[in-house]
Amino acid sequence: MYRLYIHPLPVRIWHWTNAVGFVLMILTGMQIRYVGLIDVVTFRTAVRVHNFVGFVLIANFFLWLLFYLFSDRIRAYHPELSLRKHFTGSLRQVYYYAYGIFRGEPNPFHVGVYRKFNPLQSMIYQIIMMLLFPIQIYTGILLWDVQRFSAQVNFFGGVRVVDTVHVLVFIAFVFYILVHVYLGTLGHTRIAHFKSMMTGYEDVDEEEAKAAAEP
Repeated sequence: MYRLYIHPLPVRIWHWTNAVGFVLMILTGMQIRYVGLIDVVTFRTAVRVHNFVGFVLIANFFLWLLFYLFSDRIRAYHPELSLRKHFTGSLRQVYYYAYGIFRGEPNPFHVGVYRKFNPLQSMIYQIIMMLLFPIQIYTGILLWDVQRFSAQVNFFGGVRVVDTVHVLVFIAFVFYILVHVYLGTLGHTRIAHFKSMMTGYEDVDEEEAKAAAEP
C-alpha cells in the first residue's frame, strides 16, 4: 500500500465542521418545521441553534470558497479534461455504482492528489456547493428576518414560496448526505475513506499510485 496526501488540513476542518453543522441543522430544522411532533428541545432553543449554526456554515462556506479559489487545489474540481471525457467518465461511474461494483469490477477512477473526485463526484459537488448551498443560504437569511427582508420575500412570492424552496433544498441535502455516507463505505475497507478524512492520507495500491503520478 502507498499513501497519498489527498485532504489538506483546511479541507478536513471544513468537512467535519460542515458534517456536524448539517446534522444540527437537519435536527433543529425538522423540529421547527414539525413543531408539536418533534420536541427534543424547546422551540425557541431549536430556532436559536438553527440560526447560530446556519451563520457558522455560511462563514465555513466562504472559507472553503477562498481556499479553493486561491490555492492549486481548485484543480480537484476542474480536471484538465474535455467535456466529452468528463461526460463519458461520469457515465462509467454511474455504471460502476449501479452495477459494476456488485459484480466485483474495479473502480474506473483512480484517486490522485489533484484528482480526489471522480467525474461524477466533481459534477455533483459543484452543483451542491455553487448552486444549492448558495440558494439555501439566501433563503435561510430571508427567513431569519422576514420583516427586514420583506421586500425581497414579497418579490419571490411571499414567505410560503421562500420556505418551500428552503425545504426542498433541505430534502436534497438529506438525500445527498445519505448517499455521501454510503459512498464513504466503498473504500478498500469500510472505514478507509472516513479515516482518510481524519488523517488526510489515502491508502492506495500500486496501480493507483502510478495513476496518481500521471500529470
